[in-house]
Amino acid sequence: MPLLDTDAEHDPNKILPIEYDWAREYYVAGVANNWTPEEIPMGDDVTQWRGDALTDAERQLVEWNLGFFSTAESLTANNLVLAVYDHVTAPECRQYLLRQAYEEAIHTDTFIYCCDSLGFEPEYLYGMYDRIPSIAEKDEFVVDMTRVVDSPDFSIQTDEDVLDFLRDLVGFYVVMEGIFFYAGFAMMLGLKRRNRMVGIGQQFEYILRDESLHVGFGVELIDGIRVEHPDAWTDAFEREVIDLLTEAVELEKIYAREACPEDVLGMSSEQFCEYVEHVADRRLRQLGLPTQYGTDNPFPWMTEQVDLNKEKNFFETQVTEYQSGGRLDW
Repeated sequence: MPLLDTDAEHDPNKILPIEYDWAREYYVAGVANNWTPEEIPMGDDVTQWRGDALTDAERQLVEWNLGFFSTAESLTANNLVLAVYDHVTAPECRQYLLRQAYEEAIHTDTFIYCCDSLGFEPEYLYGMYDRIPSIAEKDEFVVDMTRVVDSPDFSIQTDEDVLDFLRDLVGFYVVMEGIFFYAGFAMMLGLKRRNRMVGIGQQFEYILRDESLHVGFGVELIDGIRVEHPDAWTDAFEREVIDLLTEAVELEKIYAREACPEDVLGMSSEQFCEYVEHVADRRLRQLGLPTQYGTDNPFPWMTEQVDLNKEKNFFETQVTEYQSGGRLDW
């Protein structure tokens, strides 16, 4: 069974024999990552948030990242369920997509849990993408990449249709989950390293562990479609992808400078901008495209703690690195 059913003659219900072993491996790894936000105590975070332990800049950092992720996770889940699942017909890939949809629901629940724990007004937290231009621009950028696929009349019949679908996959797997999420991850995990909002930091660690698999699966899916539709991935589209990723980097750098306007415990907005460039080069390499920045990682502890390397080669790691339950062993 091909990844994309362009002639509607295949049966997506027959998962055996499995043709795409990599998709099954991602599903197994996702199950091993299972967690729920309620496993993580938030008492110390509540005390810090209600007291005077945080500076104004740190509080803004927390608010902006909770505000961005609370709606970005929903955007990703909606695209996954309403667009991607409909057109990917290989059953082992669909099995992973269902697992990912569950994980997106867990991530959404995480921000409900954080909102309730810290006492945010829901309209305030969940309305940030309407009030803060740099958040709105990131969301709109990804949505613009997927409008064609979101149409109820869209189907995959031609190479141009395949390219439209690939653009959707690049938008959500590579740009949203693979670039736009990572400055926020670095910000929140940087706070956690300095004993600020440790509970929320641990929630972000779990989310990032899931997202590493999501990005890896998305890249494998894109690569698989390119192999099965070699005429669809043109030089012009390759240039378009590079341009989209570099534009995404500029949007994320604007967000980083506004979310972190001053040094926060030794982390500056320019370091977050460098980190975004470093991650973008990683994404380009994963897609087999030339890197654009050559920027060193300003936060080597992110690689040590979180695992950029596992995004593509997690099969080679020890299985003990992917444990279910309420603990993280890196």
